[in-house]
Amino acid sequence: MPTGPDMMLEAACGPGPVCGVDEAGRGPWAGPVSAAAVILDPARVPKGLDDSKKLSAKARAALEQEIKEMAVAWCVGMASVEEIAQLNILHAAGLAMRRAVEGLSVTPSFALVDGNYRFVLPCEVKTVVKGDSLSCSIAAASILAKEARDRIMVEMDAVYPGYGFAGHKGYHAPIHLEGLRKLGPSPIHRLGWAPVKLALAGELGDDA
Repeated sequence: MPTGPDMMLEAACGPGPVCGVDEAGRGPWAGPVSAAAVILDPARVPKGLDDSKKLSAKARAALEQEIKEMAVAWCVGMASVEEIAQLNILHAAGLAMRRAVEGLSVTPSFALVDGNYRFVLPCEVKTVVKGDSLSCSIAAASILAKEARDRIMVEMDAVYPGYGFAGHKGYHAPIHLEGLRKLGPSPIHRLGWAPVKLALAGELGDDA
């Protein structure tokens, strides 16, 4: 039985550099969507890589540093709240992915992308459903994307207090609902999201 992500998918792509790509932040009501691209050295793969959602905050932080130190190349890309509104969240996530891949210091010949949507990237693409549990490169990308976005949301908590961004990172939470109810949306809220629309209209209830 599989015990976690490995490098088999990367090896199957051929001899050229292979990057894993994943995003973080498609679901929140506020903040950017982030994506990371990582090319791992098969001889120096950090131990304990896994889907970022399965790891503790402490484990993610430690692995983030190891990934950055041991990877052949890595890059994080972002798409802003304004770009999410303009493009929709799916295509904004694709934009963040493209920025991450284009920002790599080594040009990949192949990208393993988490999920089943084939984004247009500057190299050949293979989608991998639940890729962050199957591919070390995708798992590494999921960790970098989440850690980068989480730091932004902690910073935004100081800029826009009252919503609890440092705790929930822009996702659904009672303190977030209360902040929207009392303060209305902040400049980093996604105005197309239903709870944010209701807050703008003054109709936000407890069941949002």
